[in-house]
Amino acid sequence: MPSPGSDRPTVYAIDFGTSNSLLAAASRDRTFDPAPLDPAALDPTVLRSVLCFPDAGGVHVGQEALERFVEHGGEARLLRSIKRHLGSRSFRGTVIRGRMVSPEELVAAVLRTMRVRADAHFGVEVRRALLGRPVHFDGDDDRFAEDRLRRAAQLAGFEEVQFLEEPVAAARAFGAIAEREELALVGDFGGGTSDFTVLRIGPRAPARGDVRAIGGLAVAGDALDASIMRAQVARHFGAEVRYRTPFGKNVLRMPQGIVRHLCSPAHLSILQRRDIATFLADVRQWSLSAEDRHCLDQLTTLVDGVQGFHLFEAIERAKKELSTAETAEVRFSHPGIEVREAVTRPGFEEASARELGGIVRCMEETVRAAGVEPGEVTVVCCTGGTARVPRLAAEMAARLPASRLEHFKGFHSVVEGLAREAVARERAA
Repeated sequence: MPSPGSDRPTVYAIDFGTSNSLLAAASRDRTFDPAPLDPAALDPTVLRSVLCFPDAGGVHVGQEALERFVEHGGEARLLRSIKRHLGSRSFRGTVIRGRMVSPEELVAAVLRTMRVRADAHFGVEVRRALLGRPVHFDGDDDRFAEDRLRRAAQLAGFEEVQFLEEPVAAARAFGAIAEREELALVGDFGGGTSDFTVLRIGPRAPARGDVRAIGGLAVAGDALDASIMRAQVARHFGAEVRYRTPFGKNVLRMPQGIVRHLCSPAHLSILQRRDIATFLADVRQWSLSAEDRHCLDQLTTLVDGVQGFHLFEAIERAKKELSTAETAEVRFSHPGIEVREAVTRPGFEEASARELGGIVRCMEETVRAAGVEPGEVTVVCCTGGTARVPRLAAEMAARLPASRLEHFKGFHSVVEGLAREAVARERAA
């Protein structure tokens, strides 16, 4: 905490992410290191963007949310990937304890926790925020999503809210340590979006014209997890079930709409809807084999027991193992559910080819929009775990032959770049 005679933060730099959130701070004179928002986490500066609403009341965020969810068992709601819903006009909220809670209120619960804990850490009350935002939100309308995020920040107690694209923020952090001037591609790979910026960086103060182009798409880590779920794990939960309706002759399979919800970390909870639950109960009754009924029983336990978060955590662990190993295993156990599924790197690459191809095409489009040749880009600076997927790294290297690949700062590059930008805006005010 700053000493009484030192300067104090006047604005918070917030990286609110699909999976993780961080907060740093700035004043006119300096940046402040990211605040320790979650003392129970392995890295206290990284707060999981997870909410738990126990039936008994209250709301918990981060590691505490996971612990309270386990403690309360089935008498609690666990929500993740809430950022993904900001751009969806059709998603107006979810019912919690009998009340419809809007996406803005859900996001505000995370941002309010961050603000309160940061105020306590820095010994100040800050009501101004510079938030990172993806180039393109997941959903229908970027402006609509940004407006929702602004309202969420206001509900969380911020009176002045500004935004900066996340890849531009990451580029600011990278430029601060650059030893020479060069043309760079910065890739920010989160849980929900992959964002790029092409810019000229160097050991000097950044100028307005340095950014040549930005681009992005709503495909990243969650989508790669979903590809493993779709290809190898979903069958354990009825994705390949066969059934015949009463008096029907044709053998039917699980509707693809339900399979898509099953394979999405952000949308699995939709299967709790009464109409879908009733349909799944009918499918179980009409199914053609004991194995199909067993898989549907596992699906019911997964949904009713709100175990989707933990299942996708197991899938993510296997995905990360494949970054350094040729084989891994998805291991998930819960009363009534047992999954042991071997996955291989070639199998993962085949399953995720569509998603990885989309990321690479977006990168190529951003370079073209910058008006430069691929050979002019001399460094690719990546933040986020998805950049370590071997196939993606190889595809980027093949398309930018003159560049070297650098992984930068793990989770912290965006928030550190936001803090540097906040200082610049404070001085310009």
